[in-house]
Amino acid sequence: MSKDNLICVTGAGGFIGGALIADLRRQGHSNLRAVDQKPTDQWYQRFDDVENLVLDLQGRDECRRACRGAVIVYNLAADMGGMGFIENNKALCMLSVLINTHMLMAAKEAGVQRFFYASSACVYNGDKQKGYDVPALKEEDAYPALPEDGYGWEKLFSERMCRHFREDYGIVTRVARYHNVYGPFGTWDGGREKAPAAVCRKVALAKMSGNHEIEIWGTGDQTRSFMYITDCVHGTQMLLNSDFVEPINIGSAEMVSINQLVDIAEEIAGIKLKRRYKLDAPKGVNGRSSDNTLIKRVFDWEPATRLRDGLEITYRWIHDEIAAGKASL
Repeated sequence: MSKDNLICVTGAGGFIGGALIADLRRQGHSNLRAVDQKPTDQWYQRFDDVENLVLDLQGRDECRRACRGAVIVYNLAADMGGMGFIENNKALCMLSVLINTHMLMAAKEAGVQRFFYASSACVYNGDKQKGYDVPALKEEDAYPALPEDGYGWEKLFSERMCRHFREDYGIVTRVARYHNVYGPFGTWDGGREKAPAAVCRKVALAKMSGNHEIEIWGTGDQTRSFMYITDCVHGTQMLLNSDFVEPINIGSAEMVSINQLVDIAEEIAGIKLKRRYKLDAPKGVNGRSSDNTLIKRVFDWEPATRLRDGLEITYRWIHDEIAAGKASL
């Protein structure tokens, strides 16, 4: 692909979309279109040399505007957040099906050559995630289908849409199942943040306020793997530019409990906190991590940033945001 070809990134005002635009700029891509429904002053990263459009992509005409002239589309737009958001906003999450449906229709009309869809580990069968120390999830574990209610069902349905648009209309679609992406320039408060950012915020606030306590949702025994943003951006572009057509995990295989995640953040901050467990809070499945057998076999690569290293960068950024008196956007 020429670096002059128009690349459209939806959800570009968000965490992953903003990081992807930033990386494409660093590589010298000169024809970029960034699309998000938020006003541009609320985007996490915004660049003046990029075509920045404010569009609600649930509408078909808006999707046509986003895809017009594009050679590549990265569709990262969705109404989503951490577990506290998706457990309490199932209908809102399901409505994101309009975005991917209309984006695929618009991409077909516009002659888009490659179309990337950001799916999620929430598509996986819940019966395989009931224990804390469960086997890592392989791609085939999405079926028989029993995904996360609301958000996970929408993601799994949209994966199938990509498959059938590829099979029936010849659009080159690629689908990644992200596992808990974290890093700087992401949501860290307001209810949509995910566990690493929430823990970093709570630890930083506890240290700065002198109130050395932290609230943990659930028992803290829940296990997850967390992928640093640079690994996510690299894996996304690697998949889009490949010949691999099936959904694939892009996630870290380093599984930790939420209690261990707090341990790491406390070590980075140089503090120990009293832990209070909110057992009735949303906590999601008991155990989930990424099996990277397939991605290593196909690409000879896997996300490899150590959680300790990525979390330190994330903690320092969130600490500085709090110190500067900023709230998340």
